[in-house]
Amino acid sequence: MTTTLPRRALVVIDVQNEYFTGNLLITHPPVQQSLPNIGRAMDAARTAGIPVVVVQHSAVASAPLFAKGSPTWELNEVVASRPRDHYIEKAWPSVFTGTGFADWLKEKQIDTLTVIGYMTHNCDASTIFEAMHRGLQVEFLQDATGSLPYANTAGSATAEEIHRVFSVVFHTTFAAVAATDQWIDAVQAGRSLEKGNILASNQAALALR
Repeated sequence: MTTTLPRRALVVIDVQNEYFTGNLLITHPPVQQSLPNIGRAMDAARTAGIPVVVVQHSAVASAPLFAKGSPTWELNEVVASRPRDHYIEKAWPSVFTGTGFADWLKEKQIDTLTVIGYMTHNCDASTIFEAMHRGLQVEFLQDATGSLPYANTAGSATAEEIHRVFSVVFHTTFAAVAATDQWIDAVQAGRSLEKGNILASNQAALALR
């Protein structure tokens, strides 16, 4: 396997049929966009020698979502048909919780996680926040991920709002947010993606008033 600077791993989170034919349909960005980008990112990682980690969320067979062994629990063909270097089955939002993922990263001397898959605001966010707190650099490919709408007693938000706001917040501190094309260019050049910061992000927002 070739090495790159930074030492990346591509983490492909929960690209399962639940999000395409099940009870949680991703709506923004549209899956017709995000799924091909997930495949492109996996192919680019393979070419560059970046290890690919495929993650699958599992619940008990009676659960309304991600019931293990059900058709909607299965990985989507875009991911299932491609090679991977490591597989993680998880039961919590963060890829780190109860999986030994941190030990695997240490063993492989990985210092940068590139996060793709679903959902932006849930398992992606949980993994990104924890990775940053563990001292890892993080990249988030915002067109290889997605959200869905919510409404509850706290209010409501569209899928576009959720995905956009989480992406903006990630880029202030937690992760460098980029498009798949930008990431592939960075991988081929062997360079990092740059994230923003809280102060500059706030000042830029104030300047828009």
